[in-house]
Amino acid sequence: MLAALLIVFREVLEAGLIIGIVLAATAGTPGRLRFIGYGAAGGLAGAGLLALFARQLAGAFAGAGQDVFNAVVLGTAVLMLAWHTVWMARHARALSQEMGALGRSVAVGERAMTALAVVIGVAILREGAEVVLFLFGIVVSGGEAPAAVLLGGVGGIVVGGLLSWLIYRGLLIIPTRRLFGVTNLLLSLLAAGMAGQAAVYLVRAGLVSPFGDQLWDTSAWLPDNGLIGRSLHVLVGYSDRPMGIQLAVYAAVLVTLLVLQRTLAPPTAGSVVVSTAR
Repeated sequence: MLAALLIVFREVLEAGLIIGIVLAATAGTPGRLRFIGYGAAGGLAGAGLLALFARQLAGAFAGAGQDVFNAVVLGTAVLMLAWHTVWMARHARALSQEMGALGRSVAVGERAMTALAVVIGVAILREGAEVVLFLFGIVVSGGEAPAAVLLGGVGGIVVGGLLSWLIYRGLLIIPTRRLFGVTNLLLSLLAAGMAGQAAVYLVRAGLVSPFGDQLWDTSAWLPDNGLIGRSLHVLVGYSDRPMGIQLAVYAAVLVTLLVLQRTLAPPTAGSVVVSTAR
């Protein structure tokens, strides 16, 4: 039961952190729950299909298939996050100034919300796929009874969901005028971390070179499979033993997103404040 609880807690926490950041990034945007619900429903439906065919998928993913699948899912999420952060950099000021009128406007940014719905969908699909395959492995190995695995899974969902909700509530404390900037940075770090992890999966699949198997080792004092380390892994892409390609991809994606956001952001935001004050 403990193994199932830890596995489900870890995966729920990863998906919950992503959902919490997305919820905070879209705070006050009309229709956001509908789009987020679509993404969550799609991800859960995909995970449900995986559960139905768990035995076949376990065999198919016995080699490099699981790593390739994870890399593709993460790559899709990175593209969606990149598109959204760039879009938000261009429109964040207008959104914060006109939040009350957005409910009556067609230009509410539904395409950006669709992108985030896809991010949530693939996050839930990826974590759900890992939960299904891991728990299936525990059951077929005879290590624990199905009832104990089920109980541990439910406990993991409750604990992981509660911790994710507390983190989300903490994000909402940030003043609205700064919320878009903070969440855009978090989404950029999230995208960079996902890109770096996708590179790791491609290395495991034998498709790219690691360019250094281990640049440093901080697992002794901050392992990335512990609670704090796992949270940092999701939020900022922390790894206790990173590969060279992982760090290079992480830096490339993060720098690219930050440069694009600064380049595409509306100029002279301060002048708008001055003119409004008059």
